[in-house]
Amino acid sequence: MHIHILGICGTFMGGLAALAREAGHRVTGCDSAVYPPMSDQLKALGIDLIEGFGADQLSLSPDMYVVGNVVSRAHLPNGTPKYPLMEAILECGAAYTSGPQWLAEHVLQGRHVLAVAGTHGKTTTTAMLTWILDCAGLEPGFLVGGVPLNFGVSARLGGSPGGQTHTGTQRLTPPPQRPLFVIEADEYDTAFFDKRSKFVHYRPRTAILNNLEFDHADVFDDLTAIERQFHHLVRTVPGSGMLVVNGLEESLDRVLHMGHWCQVHTFGSTVSDFTAQGEPHAFDVLLHGKRIARVEWGLTGVHNQLNALAAVAAASHVGVAPAAAAIALQTFENVRRRMEVRGSVPYPGGAVTVYDDFAHHPTAIRTTLDGLRRRLGAPGSGGANRILAVFEPRSNTMKLGTIKSQLPWSLEQADLAFCHAGGLEWDAAETLRPLGRRAQVATTLDDLVRQVVSAAQPGDHIVCMSNGGFGGVHQLLLNALDAKGRSI
Repeated sequence: MHIHILGICGTFMGGLAALAREAGHRVTGCDSAVYPPMSDQLKALGIDLIEGFGADQLSLSPDMYVVGNVVSRAHLPNGTPKYPLMEAILECGAAYTSGPQWLAEHVLQGRHVLAVAGTHGKTTTTAMLTWILDCAGLEPGFLVGGVPLNFGVSARLGGSPGGQTHTGTQRLTPPPQRPLFVIEADEYDTAFFDKRSKFVHYRPRTAILNNLEFDHADVFDDLTAIERQFHHLVRTVPGSGMLVVNGLEESLDRVLHMGHWCQVHTFGSTVSDFTAQGEPHAFDVLLHGKRIARVEWGLTGVHNQLNALAAVAAASHVGVAPAAAAIALQTFENVRRRMEVRGSVPYPGGAVTVYDDFAHHPTAIRTTLDGLRRRLGAPGSGGANRILAVFEPRSNTMKLGTIKSQLPWSLEQADLAFCHAGGLEWDAAETLRPLGRRAQVATTLDDLVRQVVSAAQPGDHIVCMSNGGFGGVHQLLLNALDAKGRSI
């Protein structure tokens, strides 16, 4: 089968392309304004990528057009369609479907699907769970909305569950009868012609509900609307399935109170089934108050501790003992663009380090900065260990300004904050006024880099946060910081 993917460089669609290619399908695709890591992955796979959405791509005559949710029926100010290829597909009656629907029909059918849902932490938790299952010799397939460093790719088909672990020891329980597939389960809508959340297509037997708060203001009117979609996911889990639910979230309590039909394991709260005791980088895993495992790893932050509890609980549903899961997590290497160090510039008195992080919702920004602050400790008397937060409100929710009032709260752990406000329809400077002189706003990338480099001091940690490419700001900062260092 030849499939042509519209919006192929999105994290989900890029992963779907990799799966289709591995399954033996011919894959082509189109997109615009592409950026790593998906563009790099597609290139490595040898998948032909066409820039833009021109109607001339109709001449490719694929068996199926797979349409990403970036595509709409929108028109430009001059009246021409924004996505002329989609208009041509509709006019000629060519076959098309959504990415989640194609995945459900061609990959997920007949598998034990483990789905990881939640407003935050989906990508990291999906990668953790996949690594645990892989270390247990279960050869899971997966689709992650990022590139797990343990695997180097965002998706693979997987194999049949085996009996050998990574260390060559036998599993203590029989492998599952169905091949496993771990998927990041997004609540965002499926396509312009299917406004259900993506995750309702996946029909998991194991589902993690990691957290839930208001996001995607371009799709959902309020938190209640998102809770309803999460309950649609709950309705698809069979009676033999399992829900792994964050016990700290009142919104998820409301989802469960709408009804559920399978076993529920909670994590995180003091009265949950799975709890943690200790610091986020070294903690005991407790089940009903009894120590069952210990995790010691390089990750920081309470959010990652909670992600680990969710992954350990979900893995137990397919026979992986919590102690074995904890051992696997000790070698978990995180995901690209999750506090990924992009470079360090030596300065007299201490190097300046630049990080890349995918955080874009205020809660995710706060969580990222809290985790770094816990690791670094308070700034030293000489100013070392300062955190400089550099961010762009790029998500549709942030562009609309729906939750902009939470930004000062999200940036509390930063010593200085720098906002790229180009293209926003709301006043970022006014929003960040509670931070006083700690916050600066720039409307161009050049001005942003100048502001950050001018303020940078030896020993600083610069965290760049965006759900996009951020115009390559990481390398721009490293280049400018290097030039400044050489002039000192």
